[in-house]
Amino acid sequence: MNQQTASKSVLRRKPIDDIEEESKHSGLFKSLGLWQLTAIGVGGIIGVGIFSLAGLVAHGSEGNPGVGPAVLFSFLIAGLASGAAALSYAEFAGMIPRAGSAYTYGYVALGEIIGWFIGWDLLLEYIAIVAVVAIGISGYFDAFLSGIGIHMPTWMTSTADEGKGGIINLPAILVCLLVTWILSRGTKAFGRFELVAVAIKVILILFIIGLGIFYVNTENYNPFMPSGFGPVIAGAATVFFAVFGYDAMSTAAEEAKDGKKHMPKAIILSLIIAMLLYVAATLVLTGMQNYKDINPTAGFASAFQGVGLPVIATIISVFAVLSILTVMLTFLLGVTRVWFSMSRDGLLPGWFAKTDRHGTPQRVTWIAGIASAFLAGVFPIKEVADLTNIGILAAFVVVCVSVIVFRYTKPDAPRTFRLPLMPVVPAFGVLASAFLMFQLHWETWLRFGVWLVIGLVIYFAYGRRHSLMNPDSPRHKVESKPLA
Repeated sequence: MNQQTASKSVLRRKPIDDIEEESKHSGLFKSLGLWQLTAIGVGGIIGVGIFSLAGLVAHGSEGNPGVGPAVLFSFLIAGLASGAAALSYAEFAGMIPRAGSAYTYGYVALGEIIGWFIGWDLLLEYIAIVAVVAIGISGYFDAFLSGIGIHMPTWMTSTADEGKGGIINLPAILVCLLVTWILSRGTKAFGRFELVAVAIKVILILFIIGLGIFYVNTENYNPFMPSGFGPVIAGAATVFFAVFGYDAMSTAAEEAKDGKKHMPKAIILSLIIAMLLYVAATLVLTGMQNYKDINPTAGFASAFQGVGLPVIATIISVFAVLSILTVMLTFLLGVTRVWFSMSRDGLLPGWFAKTDRHGTPQRVTWIAGIASAFLAGVFPIKEVADLTNIGILAAFVVVCVSVIVFRYTKPDAPRTFRLPLMPVVPAFGVLASAFLMFQLHWETWLRFGVWLVIGLVIYFAYGRRHSLMNPDSPRHKVESKPLA
């Protein structure tokens, strides 16, 4: 393939040298250190997984039998698959510290069409994640108000599909808009908020574990796996949502003070901290209360209510709302940075890539925030959680494949971190992620497929022609015009 043909191919790849030059003029501020990055990662991983999804999977839902205490295994399986992908992300993040995460890695290693699909995929998935976390917060907020004698009308706290007589989830909508406003204040302010909020979150979880141990009834562990191993695997596909916050954190690489050095460390540290807390928390939750009695939207609040500690349940509900906010912030940051990166590359209109005096792409921040508010207001938590998982699992497959390809096509590229046991670890990540994808319902696959088809149409109608990798792109003419 000659150079001209290659430049017009859907498999054209973005050179690393171009990425480093673009980062110098991105308009994003470099203000995040190692611990702020780790806090963003922990903030993205820990939250709705402990406070909502653990209870949902343990208790079960329509068409999904409860797995009981074996929810622990669901988290471990998901964490093992996520760990292989985390090492792949760490290698790329240390080599290409640029906004865009999996989108950028796929673009560099596998070509533009793959990068486009993953970027387009992540736009929906991250927005959906923000929505599902908002639904989880709404559940705890409702539990808190009930604990102090205030009962909100059903029509404004649940959606029509939940069968409770609801119409719209108003608290979930409002919290999406609040988080959007916080992120719009700029990365520096966001980083400080995230560091403090994550510290509060970890202290809260340690408090829950420490106090809950004294109320564990070992009889609740029998049977440990009441529905067999099949639902445990399906549960892993659902709680996978709770173990990949480092993916969104890696989209902030371009705003790190020393991305090549700090990003790999932050990715690995955040996953280790999160998995340790998940294991302890799930054991305490299912030990305190029989899995059949766990509230699927406010698990720990119902567990402490069940052992006669309503005041503690109320306190948990209050701080759960604050701690889960960090998950929303991390993933809203992720979608805006992927969107920004795709627009900067010409695959989407450059209008979206404009930043303000805070170094923040305000336009995409508010568009994504309003879209997440819509999803949170009208869809139930299980449908949104599954939709997020299939997209992230697809991204993990691409990143794991990309790191293998890039290790052999660009063996001399400078890497501050090299994952061990190449290619065994990333190959395991591919197989594990693909396996979990096939545990999801066909409706989830259908929605995912429709979204990708829409993306394909947009790519060939706009992105391929306007891509900055295309020498005939109209963007070259616009961006080369002298200022008046």
